[in-house]
Amino acid sequence: MTHTVEKIGGTCMSRSRELLDTLYIGKRKPAACYGRIFVVSAFGGITNMLLEHKKTGKPGVYAQFASDDSGAGWLEALKATARAMCDIHGEILDDGADRERADAFVRDRIEGTRACLLDLQRLGSYGHFRIDQQMHTLRELLSGMGEAHSAFVTALLLRRHGLNARFVDLSGWRDEANPTLSERLDQALSGVDLSTELPVVTGYAHCAEGLMREYDRGYSEVVFAHLAARTGAREAIIHKEFHLSSADPKLVGLENTVKIGRTSYDVADQLSNMGMEAIHPNAARVLRRADVPLRVKHAFEPDDAGTLIGPEGGAPGRVEMVTGLAVHAFTVHEPDMVGVKGYDRCILEALTRHNLWIVSKHSNANTITHYLSGSLKAIRRAEQEVLRTYPNAEITARALAMVSVIGSDLSDLSVLARGLSALEQGDVRALAAQQGLRRVDVQFLVPRDKMETAIRLLHDALVPAAEDMASRAAA
Repeated sequence: MTHTVEKIGGTCMSRSRELLDTLYIGKRKPAACYGRIFVVSAFGGITNMLLEHKKTGKPGVYAQFASDDSGAGWLEALKATARAMCDIHGEILDDGADRERADAFVRDRIEGTRACLLDLQRLGSYGHFRIDQQMHTLRELLSGMGEAHSAFVTALLLRRHGLNARFVDLSGWRDEANPTLSERLDQALSGVDLSTELPVVTGYAHCAEGLMREYDRGYSEVVFAHLAARTGAREAIIHKEFHLSSADPKLVGLENTVKIGRTSYDVADQLSNMGMEAIHPNAARVLRRADVPLRVKHAFEPDDAGTLIGPEGGAPGRVEMVTGLAVHAFTVHEPDMVGVKGYDRCILEALTRHNLWIVSKHSNANTITHYLSGSLKAIRRAEQEVLRTYPNAEITARALAMVSVIGSDLSDLSVLARGLSALEQGDVRALAAQQGLRRVDVQFLVPRDKMETAIRLLHDALVPAAEDMASRAAA
């Protein structure tokens, strides 16, 4: 196959008119616009309004209904979301008829959802019904609305500019069937001619597997990956508003960052582990098994090849990224555990039960430390659970930052020694440091308030400047 499957994130989607000149059409001849499948996220901010804000936790429609299903807060939140949707496509679509069609689309989805929520509210007034058993289904319903809206509007926009775009709705709206994801994808793309049609596909798919249950808000990348694998794509491409580069430009300065260019799925996994996803790890697994290479591109720099992620990996002897994550060091010290097999089983079970992400861990004879990403409230609950098994244990939860230096092969770079030296010279105390035998990452634990400083220091010390990279490549 010669086609590509390409995903566009929410921030880029909000700049859809600019994408006409870079991604959708640009300098391409008409025939060259086809042979692509676009998987779109919701417009920026819409999923936050439908569910809850991803970073701040501000409640959206779902969270307000979950906390008070009898109140009017969720209804006002739903109305506000409808207004925001209409405002967004009102700015993107020039043609009045297109705007009217988009308005009608939003009205239909919003009113259908409102009726569904009211029905759930009425059912909840009877003691025999438990709304909490339907909350997961409700979250699925709401999450699909944003992607359906953005895909519909994008198809309208592209058709208005001369492309034969097809709106492909995987959200299962008013669909009584409950197919598997593979069946949903096959049905949706049946009869599509990629040489003459440009499918615009929702990033959410309603299916028997229940994507939200497994992946929560990482579902769009999972759908994208399965679609690329299922259709035998030549390449899977993710379009972002920035290059996949050596550090956050906001921290080290855009002029100091270096585009990665080429790397491995192994590195992509390390980035995901640190909360800086090039792609969701489950999506990466699907692509890797299907032998589909992944490319991360800058949506507004169409002539740049971006970064290729594949089995070849990146060049050895090069730091590819420095990134950081706020963590809690959850330390269990219990001398009676020495020589006891499986003593950490109850710890792992408690952390899993309270949905705490284990970023890394370290252990010795009588102490095990898990570096966790999650709420302090959940960590305290896990602590109480562990104490029931080991009542004499000393347990601490310390707020720290983990700064990770990542590369395809760091074997000959002495990253640990050089990194510790750079931190010391910059007056940042490393509280712990560790590296694995695979030499794909080195982790430095520093005080939480020193994370950004540590990233800058390690980036300056370990990442060559762009001109140095170019001269090395030429040599």
